[in-house]
Amino acid sequence: MSTLDSRVIYIISDGTGETAATMIRAAIVQYSHQDLQIVRSKNVRTEAQAAALVDECFERRGMIVYTVISQTLRQKIREFCLEKGLLSIDLLGPMLGTLDSFFGVQSDSNVGVLRAVDESYFKRIEAIEFTVKHDDGKTMSDLGKADVILVGISRTSKTPLSVFLSHKGWKVANVPLVLGSPLPEELSKVDQRRIVGLIIDMDSLQRIRKNRLEKFGQDSGGEYASMAHIAKEVEYAENLFKQNRRWPVFNVTERALEETASEIVRIISSRLGLPDSVLF
Repeated sequence: MSTLDSRVIYIISDGTGETAATMIRAAIVQYSHQDLQIVRSKNVRTEAQAAALVDECFERRGMIVYTVISQTLRQKIREFCLEKGLLSIDLLGPMLGTLDSFFGVQSDSNVGVLRAVDESYFKRIEAIEFTVKHDDGKTMSDLGKADVILVGISRTSKTPLSVFLSHKGWKVANVPLVLGSPLPEELSKVDQRRIVGLIIDMDSLQRIRKNRLEKFGQDSGGEYASMAHIAKEVEYAENLFKQNRRWPVFNVTERALEETASEIVRIISSRLGLPDSVLF
């Protein structure tokens, strides 16, 4: 398709424009044969900014899609587009108008609210990606960038806790404690206030390990699930925790995941002087 046949859609947003971009990408699946360029314009807060973008879009014979909280600015964008004969879609206006009627009040029109939502979304995605990359000691690179570092022997809920916390926007790394192996050197180089130890009752641990082995059709009578081996692992972990008394230690036996995660966040936040707003 030639350049003349290509299409362009301008996104005008008072935030990041991610909401509009996501909706456009979902819609244009139905037009896979079209050559389309999306131009995202962020943090548009003034009429002058909007007018300039409409003019630019007009020169390129494009279309405008906008997500703007301010009712006044939305109206101006609509007028600018009408004057230029440009097609435009107001993604937020109709919804806000309907919600105004539903709630019987006018929306707050807080500019940048969507940006805050978008930033929160991207923070969670970044946290999840970091956590997956640093699960079970897969890599020690960038360990210092972790918000929380969980350490514990196998089957002490390190991964479930890491995933749960990452969905709350926390970058989590978890490091397994292996019987007879020294702690990774990288652990001594990071902020010790961010490290948390996990421990579990031996009977519960044996049951969990046996169930896991049986689930995958493996022999549950081996060393991994034997009480003698588990006792050595638990003793090894407890000795390491005694040597590193700055690490708070949580017993996860029969404890709800959410309860442990909330307590971890509370302690880490307190240690780092973070505001209560980071808690969940």
